[in-house]
Amino acid sequence: MANISYFTKEKYDELQQELLHLKTKGRAHIAAEISEARDKGDLRENAEYDAAKDAQGMLEMKIAKLETTISNARILDESQIDTSKVSILSKVKIRNTANKKLVLQYTIVAEEESDLKQNKISVLSPIGKGILGKKVGETAEVEAPRGKMKFEIMEITR
Repeated sequence: MANISYFTKEKYDELQQELLHLKTKGRAHIAAEISEARDKGDLRENAEYDAAKDAQGMLEMKIAKLETTISNARILDESQIDTSKVSILSKVKIRNTANKKLVLQYTIVAEEESDLKQNKISVLSPIGKGILGKKVGETAEVEAPRGKMKFEIMEITR
């Protein structure tokens, strides 16, 4: 079964641009490196050629992964997000019930978009999984690496 990922229009366009770049400029760059290494002589003992071929394999693997991600992508319209419960692309304020003063705000995003520096957490992360589907005022019990934690849902916006 395909792993469907949900993206904003901006992130989807960004992924498509990255794929186009890898297929055009990335492949051309690797081809030039292989050609240059091939011109240096005996391929059996040519470390530059081996490195260039390895880089080509890694590039093709990255292209294949991006193609799969894009083919399984679904674009979400942020204006259609239900703010009565936590869902993907929701902005959520949560409070750790053990430490009543600590209030955190996260945006729930797809795995590929997660970026903790921007307070974007994946729906597949322990906190993301734990708060998904919860409503304001509900408490979510999250199985984190440090043990069980409880978070109260304070606010849901988009």
